[in-house]
Amino acid sequence: AALVPLITTLVAARPTYGYRRITAILNRQLRSEGMAAVNHKRVYRIMQAHNLLLARKYTERPEHVHDGKVIVMRSNLRWCSDGFEFTCWNGDIVRGAFIIDAHDREIIAWRAVVNAGIGGSDIRDIMLEAVERRFGGHRAPSVIEMLSDNGSPYIAKDTQIFARQLGLKPCFTPVQSPQSNGISEAFVKTLKRDYVQVTPLPDAKTVLGLIGGWIEDYNDNHPHSGLKMRLPREFIAAQTATA
Repeated sequence: AALVPLITTLVAARPTYGYRRITAILNRQLRSEGMAAVNHKRVYRIMQAHNLLLARKYTERPEHVHDGKVIVMRSNLRWCSDGFEFTCWNGDIVRGAFIIDAHDREIIAWRAVVNAGIGGSDIRDIMLEAVERRFGGHRAPSVIEMLSDNGSPYIAKDTQIFARQLGLKPCFTPVQSPQSNGISEAFVKTLKRDYVQVTPLPDAKTVLGLIGGWIEDYNDNHPHSGLKMRLPREFIAAQTATA
C-alpha cells in the first residue's frame, strides 16, 4: 500500500512510461532512501489494480537488433546521428539533429533550427561539440564510426573531410534501410512520445527553450532496456568506475 502513492506520482510525471520503466525509476528512488527494491511483477499488479497501465498505443516494445550491427561493445566505437522534426501550435516548424553513442545511448550533442533545414554546417558543429565533450579536444584518440543516413548534410564533401579531421569515420546506412540506424530512430520515437506529445508547444521560441531540458532529462532519467534499465549517464559512470 505504501508503494501506491509513489507509483501514482511517477506515472503522473511520466505518463508515457510502461511498468518496467516505472519499476526502474521506483527502485532507484527506493534504494536512495535505503529501502528494498521491488519486483516489476509487483509494480505491474499495483498499476493494473489502480488503472495506471499504459494505453495500448504506448505499450512498450522490445528493441530489435538489425543484423547484429547495432550492438557495440563499448562507448566511443560508434556514434549515430539523425534528425527530428515537429510542428508547434502556431505553425512554426522545429528541425534538429543529434549525435548519440551506440553503446551508452547518451545524446552527446544536438542542434535545432526554426523554419529552416538542418545544413552541413549544423552537422559539422555537432560533430565538433561531441568530440570536445567526450575527449576535451579537437580529435578523437581513436577512430569512431559516425553512422548516419544518406542525407545531403551528412554526405557533403565538407562534412566528410571535417569528420575525418576529427577522427570520425563517416558510415552511411544502406538506401531504403533506415533500420540500420535503429538507435537514432529509437531516440526520435522516445523524444516525440515522452516529451513532444505531452508538452504544450505554443511556438518555436518556447520549444527551443525546452529541448535542452528534454535531452538532459533523457540522459539522466530515461531507463533503457538495452542498458538493463539503467540510465545513459548512470551506465557511463558505472563503466568509468570499473575501467
